[in-house]
Amino acid sequence: MTTIKRLTRVTPLRAGIVSGILYGIAGLIAVPFLLMAAIFGRDAGGALAFAILAPVLYAVAGFIGGLIGAALYNLVAKWTGGLEFEVSDDTTGV
Repeated sequence: MTTIKRLTRVTPLRAGIVSGILYGIAGLIAVPFLLMAAIFGRDAGGALAFAILAPVLYAVAGFIGGLIGAALYNLVAKWTGGLEFEVSDDTTGV
């Protein structure tokens, strides 16, 4: 049995926190590549500093982006009724 659900509001602070954590993880994933650029590049000092700061910068950008994105979604959802998505009951017993 499927039902249609409607997402009409996203809590901006919660969305900012989740986005910040996800972007911070993305920054950690980028660190090895930035370190390789620091090792093999001419401007090793600048690349090394950026590699250290990248996770923090990514997390801050993700938090701000998530916060703004959720607030904008809430505004648009008021005009349009929000996103609709289909859900179904899990019958696998897992």
